[in-house]
Amino acid sequence: MEILLSLAIGVLTACGVYLLLRAQTFPVVLGLTLLSYAVNLFLFASGRLVEGRPPIIAAGQTGYADPLPQALVLTAIVIGFAMTAFVIMLALKARAELGSDEVDAQGEPHGDPTGEERP
Repeated sequence: MEILLSLAIGVLTACGVYLLLRAQTFPVVLGLTLLSYAVNLFLFASGRLVEGRPPIIAAGQTGYADPLPQALVLTAIVIGFAMTAFVIMLALKARAELGSDEVDAQGEPHGDPTGEERP
């Protein structure tokens, strides 16, 4: 099971880095999302998951499950969703303004800041 989890984290990381190196904005957003999933799995696996043990120590109980990695992953999922939505809106705005979804696109804005007409 550990090998499968390690392989999944490695594949998610590799695909995320590959997509981050693309020139379009939406593959970059997808790469960031895949990297956040890989980090979430890594955090979740670092908590030494156990089955059948409660997260709170009761009287006479010897083992417990650590609730901290679960709380960290849950918080990271919510923050990652919000940041993904924000970056997608930034990418849509950049595409509307520049007319291209290239990461390093150099376009002229639609209007002149001085208000003068261009020939």
